[in-house]
Amino acid sequence: MEKSAARVKRWPDIGLFYCAAIWGSTFIVVKDALAGVHPVALVAIRFGIAALLLLPWALRRPKFTAHLKEGVILSVFLTGLYLTQTFGLVYTSAANSGFITGLFILFIPGFMFILRRQRLKWLEAVSAGLAVYGLWLLTGGADGFNKGDALTLIAAVTYAAHVAFTDKYMKADADMLLLAFHQFWCVSLASFLLAAALGYPLAVAAPKWWGVIIFLAVFPTVTAYFIQMAAQKVSEPFKVGLIFTLEPVFAAVFAWTLGGEEFVPVKAAGGFLIVSGMILGELAAFKLKRAAKKKAKLI
Repeated sequence: MEKSAARVKRWPDIGLFYCAAIWGSTFIVVKDALAGVHPVALVAIRFGIAALLLLPWALRRPKFTAHLKEGVILSVFLTGLYLTQTFGLVYTSAANSGFITGLFILFIPGFMFILRRQRLKWLEAVSAGLAVYGLWLLTGGADGFNKGDALTLIAAVTYAAHVAFTDKYMKADADMLLLAFHQFWCVSLASFLLAAALGYPLAVAAPKWWGVIIFLAVFPTVTAYFIQMAAQKVSEPFKVGLIFTLEPVFAAVFAWTLGGEEFVPVKAAGGFLIVSGMILGELAAFKLKRAAKKKAKLI
C-alpha cells in the first residue's frame, strides 16, 4: 500500500520534469521565431490557439465563468512573463534569458510569505543558492546586462508570482480546465490589444513559423500548464520552483544533442549544481515532514 502511495506521489514530480524539459526546449525556438513574427504577436497568437483548443471543453462546464477572477489574476502574471521574456530575447541572448528567468526561484519565498506568512528554511535557502550558482555556470551569467536582461528580470518576478498564485488557487480545488482557459484567452486578448494600441504587426512571415507557434501553443502551453496546475495541487511552490530551475539544463542538453553545440564541462558542472540544489530542497522537505510526524505522535 505504501509503495503504491509513493508511486502516486512521484507522478507530480515527473510531470514537473516534463514542464521543465518542454519549456527548456523553447528558448532557442522562440529566439529563432522572432525573425518571422513580432514578439507581441507571437504571444497573442500562441495563447489564442491554446484557448481555442480548450474552448469546446470549457463550454461544457456547468458554469462557464467560474474562476474567471482567478484566471484574470493569473493572466496578468502570465502576460507579464511572456511579453517581457519574449521582448527580452530580441535584445539579449538565449543563455542570458535562461539564467535570468531562472532567478525566479529567489522571488518565490517572498510571494509565499505574502500569501501564507511562510518563511524560507535554511536548507531551502542553501538549495536555492546552489541552483542559482549552477544557473550562472550553465549559462555563463548575465554578460553585459542590457535592456533585454532588465525585461527578463521582470519576467522572473512574474514567473514566481504565477507559481505562488497557482498554488493558492489549486490548493483551493479550482477547476483546472476553466482556470487554464480563462488565463489563456486573457493573455491573448491583452496581447492583441497591446499590438493594436502600439501598431505592432500581427503578420507571420512564413508558413514554417506557424508550425513553431502551433508547437508552442500545444506543448509548452496547453499540456505544460495543465500538468503544472495538477502537480501544484499536492506539491509545494518552492519544490516546484526548484524543479523548474532545470529548464536551462534541459535547454543545454537539447543544444548539445539535437543542436550539435559543443559540450562544455563548466556548463555541465552548473547543471550538476542545479540538480544538487533540487536534491537538497527535497531533503529539506523530508526533514519537515519527519518533524511534523514526530510532533503528531507526541500529541
